[in-house]
Amino acid sequence: MKIDGHIIFLILVFAAVFTAGQAVIGLVSVATQKRKVNKRLKVAERVDGVSALVMELRKQRGLDAAGERGKRLRWLSNLIVASGVAYDPRKWTLYAVALALAGGAAPAVLLKNPLLFPVGALVLGIGGPIFYLKFMAGKRAKALGFQLPQALEIIVRSLEAGHPVPTAINLVGREMSDPVGTEFGMAADEIAYGSTMQEAIGRMAERCQHPDVDLFAATVRLQERAGGNLTGLLKLNANTVRERHKMRLKIKAASSEGRASAMILTSAPFIAMGFIMMSSPHFYGDVIHEPIVKWGLTGLGVWMFIGNMVMRRMIDLRL
Repeated sequence: MKIDGHIIFLILVFAAVFTAGQAVIGLVSVATQKRKVNKRLKVAERVDGVSALVMELRKQRGLDAAGERGKRLRWLSNLIVASGVAYDPRKWTLYAVALALAGGAAPAVLLKNPLLFPVGALVLGIGGPIFYLKFMAGKRAKALGFQLPQALEIIVRSLEAGHPVPTAINLVGREMSDPVGTEFGMAADEIAYGSTMQEAIGRMAERCQHPDVDLFAATVRLQERAGGNLTGLLKLNANTVRERHKMRLKIKAASSEGRASAMILTSAPFIAMGFIMMSSPHFYGDVIHEPIVKWGLTGLGVWMFIGNMVMRRMIDLRL
């Protein structure tokens, strides 16, 4: 049987490309894992002493020296802290101004209507940062729920090995990535700075604003006040958090059909109108100024909004 040399050459080229691709993927994954080292360890390399580290971490999270949020716009302060985004007022102001200018200039230039400038500026300059913070807070909350059982198991194993509780908490801060690593690291630093364990974990729960972290804080508070076996309580806590996470995934799967239907029913009229406007611009253009058309489109928009709210209530299942 004669083997074609051209086929052998192609096989070798494929093998070389496949190997190079695997090497690139491996390098990228290793670099990604290194970047995931929690922010607290990076900050610790730049400051000297526990007190300076605690102050810097609080400052980055938008907290004052006592670890409290600002009293003005409390909901926004809560959102900033829950998002985990580094708080820098000057940068945030510059970004908001840039977004406002871009959001105002885009509709004003594209639609040739200068009156749309303030509308676009307000929508993108204010709504853009808030949407970004909400997205980051949701992403961080999801990661917290996934990582917390692992963190509790690390604490349990450390306690079973004979380590004191602050050392076990600090171990989580050193070994785990964000967001759990930084949160437990901040709690360990506050304990080393002079806070009690109950106070440090309570502040961590206030920062995270996550029900599973609240449960962990309640467990620590109960053990400090009533006594008992902390290791056993944390084992039970880890199992409870894991089961709650599984239940959330089941709820998400059960409501996926409703969410898909909501997205399709909401987007279909706009997609259809967009195709109509592109294929036949005068279909609505010739009658858009008629009062009955304006009132009809307004009524359809209100009815669609009500339908979206009803569908949201139907699929918004919480645990």
